[in-house]
Amino acid sequence: MNIRKTISDRPWILAIVVTVLVVGWLTSGSLNRDQNSNGNNTADVGTVDVVPRVQVREQNARLITRIISVYGRSAPARSADIKAETDGRVEKIAARRGQQLKKDDLILRLDLRDRLARLTQARASVKEFETSYQAQLKLKDEGYVSDTQLAETLAKLESARAELVRAELDLKNREIRAPFDGVLVDRQVELGDFVRSGDAIASFADNTHIIVTGSVSEQDAKYVSVGAQAEARLVTGQTAIGHIRYVSPVADQATRTFTVELEIPNPDGALPVGVTAEMRLPGGELMAQKVSPSLLTLDDNGQIGIKTIDQFNRVEFYPVEIVRSETDGVWVTGLPETSRIITVGQGYVDTGAEVEPVFADQETALAAETAK
Repeated sequence: MNIRKTISDRPWILAIVVTVLVVGWLTSGSLNRDQNSNGNNTADVGTVDVVPRVQVREQNARLITRIISVYGRSAPARSADIKAETDGRVEKIAARRGQQLKKDDLILRLDLRDRLARLTQARASVKEFETSYQAQLKLKDEGYVSDTQLAETLAKLESARAELVRAELDLKNREIRAPFDGVLVDRQVELGDFVRSGDAIASFADNTHIIVTGSVSEQDAKYVSVGAQAEARLVTGQTAIGHIRYVSPVADQATRTFTVELEIPNPDGALPVGVTAEMRLPGGELMAQKVSPSLLTLDDNGQIGIKTIDQFNRVEFYPVEIVRSETDGVWVTGLPETSRIITVGQGYVDTGAEVEPVFADQETALAAETAK
C-alpha cells in the first residue's frame, strides 16, 4: 500500500529504477565481452613459442703445438757408489751428507800406515835397476854381458817400475774424492772406522742436471724427438725447461710404450731428485681453439663436446678432444675453423633447437645502454 501510494504520488522514482536496471543489464554484457576478449588474448599468447636467447662468441681456430702430457719421476743425471780401493783407518772426514762438491773435492782420507815407506823403497829399486841396466848396456857393446843377462836386468827394472806405480796409486787411493760435480748423498763410514779394499764408502750423485723419465704411448711416440725442448712440472710446484736426450727405439713388450728422458739443468741443486713430475712434450702442430673448461658438456652418449649455433641459429653439438691445457683455458680440436660458440645458456638448449644469439660485443653494448 505505502509503496503503491509513493509511486503514484512520485512517478519519477519508477523511471529512475527502470533506468538503473537497464544500465546494469547493458554493463554486464559489455563486461562479459571484455572478459571473453581477454581470455581469448591470453590463450593466444600462451600458444606463441618463445625463442630462448643465448650468448655467443665467434672465434677462429689457430695453429698451436699439441702438448703430450707424460708423468714420471726425476732422477740424477748420473750416480756412483764409491768403494775403498785400499785398506786403512779413516783419519779425516772432509764432506758431510748432502754437501755439494766439485770434481776431485776430498770426501775423506785414510791413514798413511807404511805407504810412504813402500813408496820410498819402490823408488830406490827403480833407480838401482835403471843404473844397472844402463851399465850392462855399455858392457854388452864390449862383449862382457850376454843378451840373457841384459834381459834379466831389464825384467827386474820393469818389475820395480810396476811396484812404484802400485805404491803411488796406493798412496793416492787413501784419499776418497768426488768423481764428478754433484752431491754427497750418503756416507757409510765415520771417523776411526777401518775399511778394506772393496768396502762401500759413500753414495754420490750428479744433481747439476736432473733426468725426468716417463713413457709415451705408441700413438704419441712418433711426435717425440731427441733435442726437442720440453717442460717439466714437479710435484713440488717447480717448473723447469729442458731438452729430450733419449727416446727408446723399441717399445716395452709389456706396456707397448716408449721410454723418454728429459734432461734439465740444475746448477744450484734447487730441483729435487726422486719426485713425481709431469713432462709436457711437444706433439706436433695442429689447428685448435681455446675455450673455457666450463663450456664443455656431455651429449647423450657421454661424449665431451661444445655447443655452437649454425647459420640458421640452430644449436649444434661437436665432440671435441682436449689437446693442450693452460691455466686460463683448454685447447680443443673438433670444431669448425670458424665457430659460433654458445658461452652462456648452453645448458638450457638442446641440439637442433632454434635460439636467438646475442654476441659478446652486442651484450656489452646492451648492458652499457641499460646503464645510462
